[in-house]
Amino acid sequence: MKAARYVLEYLKNSGVEYIFGIPAGSVNVIFDELYEMPEITPIITKHEGAASYMAAAYAKYASKLSVCIGCSGPGGTNLVTGAANAMREHLPVLFITGAVPMNTVGLNASQELDAAPIFAPVTKYSVRVSESKDVLAEVAKAVEIAVSGVPGPVHVALPIDVQAGQVEHAELPAPAVRTPLVPDADTIKRVAEELAKRKDGIIMAGQGIRGSVDQLIELAELLNWPIVTTPVAKGYLTEDHPLNAGVFGFAGHESASSLINTEVPDQALLVIGSSLGETATNNYNANLNKGRFTVQMDFDSSVFGRKYQVDIPVLGDISLSLLFLIDELRALGLEKKGRGELRTVEKPEPHVLTEEYNTKNVFTALQSSLPANTRYTVDIGEFMSYVIHYMRVVDRHSFDINVHFGAMGSGISSAIGAKLADPERPVVSLTGDGCFFMHGMEVLTAKEYNLPILFVVMNNARLGMVYHGHNLQYKRTHASFDQQETNIAAMAAAMGLPSFRVSSLEDLNHEFLQGFADLKGPAVLEIALKDNSIPPMGDRVKFLSSFGK
Repeated sequence: MKAARYVLEYLKNSGVEYIFGIPAGSVNVIFDELYEMPEITPIITKHEGAASYMAAAYAKYASKLSVCIGCSGPGGTNLVTGAANAMREHLPVLFITGAVPMNTVGLNASQELDAAPIFAPVTKYSVRVSESKDVLAEVAKAVEIAVSGVPGPVHVALPIDVQAGQVEHAELPAPAVRTPLVPDADTIKRVAEELAKRKDGIIMAGQGIRGSVDQLIELAELLNWPIVTTPVAKGYLTEDHPLNAGVFGFAGHESASSLINTEVPDQALLVIGSSLGETATNNYNANLNKGRFTVQMDFDSSVFGRKYQVDIPVLGDISLSLLFLIDELRALGLEKKGRGELRTVEKPEPHVLTEEYNTKNVFTALQSSLPANTRYTVDIGEFMSYVIHYMRVVDRHSFDINVHFGAMGSGISSAIGAKLADPERPVVSLTGDGCFFMHGMEVLTAKEYNLPILFVVMNNARLGMVYHGHNLQYKRTHASFDQQETNIAAMAAAMGLPSFRVSSLEDLNHEFLQGFADLKGPAVLEIALKDNSIPPMGDRVKFLSSFGK
């Protein structure tokens, strides 16, 4: 059996259903073997970079290993950005790249590149396999590393002759299973004692609470403390919960900022699943833990003490740490409060729809007419700040916001990965014209696989985030930031997709939007709108407007 076939059999046994990428000469052996493996569907994208973000989103929402493939040379290097993203998001993605035959290494073969050292800084493990007999073991080793400890991406480069090499019968390794990271019991007990003796505190929830929202809520109701979420954690906790004070950080809410910036004697700060990076902390706001007894829970020890001093770091899986802490608090006599007993927390002011044709009204109109359980994958652009600040969280896990390492266009790709991972949930991609010009051709990928996704393109004919950033920082913008207006709906129509272009708020009426509630395939909705309002970026506005002064 060919070495490539052994790899695919192992991946099939590991529960892999999709491989994202693009076929080309140096990976032809792998794709040829897929003819005989209907259990694995190749998702052929228009760009390798898009494939890498699809694979990451799939890993996130399917909660399992994802696989992405690219050819030697430029095909492989196009995957590096997505690997860096998966590393930042702690997502188990196996990146496979092709390579030139071993007997041509060093001879300037077409697309020759030693990819292993290029991937090494942005993966947990990166290797080139030189002999067919070692392929299966190396792939299995890489997958084990990907799913273990702090999950993350891995990379295996397979020269085409190594893929095609015949291998004697070998037993397939067992699928990799992650061993839970159990927190230290004495540490949890000490945390419980410290929190229980403090009457007041704030819970700051980051993206690490994914999958542990019920435990987070139970803990908050035991302590009766307000919860602020980071921008990337928006969507995990619905806004109707009495203790949810909104988003703190980039484009966050005044209600959350007020909690953080108000000093209260003997107050605690419990950080759960956040690395406390720039966007989560409003540009490293010193008030975050000033005068506060600080506890930080995470499964990644490298996040402790990076910028903020932590009194007690708790290393362990978030779900286990929360469960054990809840048990300890109950043992100390704390009881869960009923909804009527919970403290009154200042909450973000809901936006009231007006007649003005602007970004916040567009998003309010969209959300009021689309299904409540819609998942929004949010691209990188000025519109992202409006999403964070104004859109409502009415159902859990409803926003995919990537300010960690999201590339322009990644929200388009993430929508496809999310839909494949969770087919029953409605998915809407919120993107911009600049993002669309980077990875917009992936709407064809959605069409070819008949994925019912609504792609909403905010078209202001300029690089909006750059435009506003320069205006705030330098009081001027370069003419090149504006682009020639392009009818994106007409582009989509030329690709055979249902497409619509609106240029007024009246166009976004309920009857019109209800037509997108039950899609049979992808559709493109272009919003032609140039909004000159300063985006609601919170302290980022102050930072940019005062930078260098």
